[in-house]
Amino acid sequence: MPFQVPQKRVIFELIIKAYNRQMMKKQFIFISFIITLIAGSIIFSSSSCAVTAQQEEQQQPKVMSMTANVDIPEKMVFAGETYTFDRYDKRERLDRELNSFTYFHSTTLLLIKRANRYFPIIEPILKKHGMPDDLKYLAVIESSMFPRAVSPARAAGLWQFMPATGKQFGLEVSSDVDERFHVEKSTVAACKYLQQAYNKYNSWSAAAMSYNGGQGRITRELSNQQATDALDLWLVEETTRYFYRMLAIKLVFENPSQYGFVIKAEHLHKPMDFKEVKVTESIADLAAFAKQHGVTYSQLKDFNSWLRDRSLNVKSGGSYILKIPTQESLYYSKDKPVKVHNKNWITP
Repeated sequence: MPFQVPQKRVIFELIIKAYNRQMMKKQFIFISFIITLIAGSIIFSSSSCAVTAQQEEQQQPKVMSMTANVDIPEKMVFAGETYTFDRYDKRERLDRELNSFTYFHSTTLLLIKRANRYFPIIEPILKKHGMPDDLKYLAVIESSMFPRAVSPARAAGLWQFMPATGKQFGLEVSSDVDERFHVEKSTVAACKYLQQAYNKYNSWSAAAMSYNGGQGRITRELSNQQATDALDLWLVEETTRYFYRMLAIKLVFENPSQYGFVIKAEHLHKPMDFKEVKVTESIADLAAFAKQHGVTYSQLKDFNSWLRDRSLNVKSGGSYILKIPTQESLYYSKDKPVKVHNKNWITP
């Protein structure tokens, strides 16, 4: 027969069960509250972190390098003439060109490297003809110190003479000989042009600007605009920028490290040594001539780029001097450091 539980005991057990259910319900509510609180904290923390990270990202620079505007000098001397840069147009034009050369890194580096080879050639010629040494920077601007440069307008050589102008100042320009590409002879012609222009304007800035824009244009605009200084003229942009580019490249060349260029001696283009061969008779095959003298046809053309054909026609009674690079000068060697033309170009 079934076991009979006393009535009081049954009531007591029912009370205990009810109490336990109530406590479990309260615990569940408490635990739910704690979980909700923790979850909310996590979401808020994540949101705060995301906002902070976003703010930090916005504050960070977009590129991980610094570009600083270069300082513009109050004044400078070029070719013995002093130029000041307090007037808005002069300051802003120099600022444009100086920053351009400063941050056009590979091109400016190449200009300095090439100058180490060609400045030693053109500087003595400028001096011999009474020209200011600073006029060498005109060649830097004209051709980027590349003797074989040819412009879309057919100006050619280190000094970028047009065919007619080259002939006017004593250069031979023909199908097989074009002395606009002759470093020494074209430098002499440039001296003649610049001296003529200086005699007309009594100003090296005007003479330089006429080299780009032509003497006729500079003379005409000085009259039409009732100006006395070529730097005050309203001209096409290329000519307006021209002289300021010369000023800017002089500043960089005089102290490259100040503008961020780090150069070692071995980075420069080495000056070349030559054996000079006087030619009084025509050469039918310049490649054979080059081989006979221990160089390649390419090397012969490199240093005699005024040769415009595969042969050389020498007129009766005429002669030409061809430069043959020495075997030693054809190679860079750790045992023989590159000769540095200007110590300011080298970073200590």
